[in-house]
Amino acid sequence: MQLSQMRQVLSARDIHLSKSLGQNFLHDTNVLRKIVAAADLSSTDHVLEIGPGLGPLTELLLANAGNVVAIEMDERLLDYLAERWPQQPKLTLIHADAFVWLKTHRQDWSNWKLVANLPYSVASPLLIELAEANGPPSRMCVTLQHEVVNRLAARPDTDDYGLITLLIQLRYTVANRFRIASDCFFPVPEVESSCITLNRRPSPLLSDADAVTFKRLVKLAFSQRRKKMLKLLKQNWPVDRLLAAFEHAGVHPDQRAEKVSLEQFVSLVLFLSSTP
Repeated sequence: MQLSQMRQVLSARDIHLSKSLGQNFLHDTNVLRKIVAAADLSSTDHVLEIGPGLGPLTELLLANAGNVVAIEMDERLLDYLAERWPQQPKLTLIHADAFVWLKTHRQDWSNWKLVANLPYSVASPLLIELAEANGPPSRMCVTLQHEVVNRLAARPDTDDYGLITLLIQLRYTVANRFRIASDCFFPVPEVESSCITLNRRPSPLLSDADAVTFKRLVKLAFSQRRKKMLKLLKQNWPVDRLLAAFEHAGVHPDQRAEKVSLEQFVSLVLFLSSTP
């Protein structure tokens, strides 16, 4: 779908896009194809798309995947998509707030891939919700704000490294990422954008129960970035156990959370979970 076609459809239906809904539609064909290539789709793949808009990415997903479930919050756009593909057996359209729908429709996504130009205002919680699902998607190939992509791919002891980094990297590794020029979107967004591909780890680093402890620990550790991690964690664990865990994980008692690696956080959780 070219930009001129987008403008024509929106004008004919008197649809005015909403900034609050993050409605910045990706229209550049080359970029759309690059996203689909990064998703590495096959004819047997199940794909979840969130925020299909007018369907330029949906069209390519239908051509390359086995079936597509597209969740769209804007009823006006959903009506257009239903008219565009009136009898497409590979496409299921859902009218819903994707974040609310995912929280209320729990399912195993392990045989699915998420491929989407996500609404930027809710992108981070959506990714965390899927990453923490009972069976997270095998791959997530998504367009996000460039600064969010930097956080997802961040390494320890950098400004971008933080809570979302660890919550995503606990379950996923970064396969690749690339920048997308602002003029590839309509309307042109006020922020820079990138696409990132995340692959689910072949083996979990932690059990489901320990993953709950991991989230509680890292949320507390990053609750006040300028404070030493030990001081923050002792609100929930005895100091003697923490000191033993720090020594086991190779973490200095004076370290702040941003200097502690994912592997060290995992080691801390395993030690704390294994000792009374």
